[in-house]
Amino acid sequence: MKARVKWVEGMAFLGESGTGHAVVMDGAPEYGGKNLGPRPMEMLLLGLGGCTAFDVVLILKKGRHAVEDCQVEMEAERAETDPKVFTRIHMRYLVKGRGLKPEAVERAVGLSVEKYCSATHILNKTAEITHDIVIEETA
Repeated sequence: MKARVKWVEGMAFLGESGTGHAVVMDGAPEYGGKNLGPRPMEMLLLGLGGCTAFDVVLILKKGRHAVEDCQVEMEAERAETDPKVFTRIHMRYLVKGRGLKPEAVERAVGLSVEKYCSATHILNKTAEITHDIVIEETA
């Protein structure tokens, strides 16, 4: 896997993935940023959410469960002193579908958190990671 980050101006940086996708990141205004994009640490948190949501959807689809939507809302706390690592992250999984069995959704989330999600395994070195699950039935 490859990636590149290039300084654009002020505190704005362009991140380019090895697969050809780009995202602008910017620093907070107090550091000279202009709010042109997410902060780098927000990107890290978004990566965690994407990694685990990907797992949950894939596991449910492979199990032939009628999943229609999956969102992961995250709330994180960081250390007060440098390095300001994440110290606590709570993830709320909002999963929608027809006839989803709670056991199947709990299993998918559990497999992601405990086995498959690389981002979770990296971030749990500094952060206490917790989660809860909300399942919504769709018509």
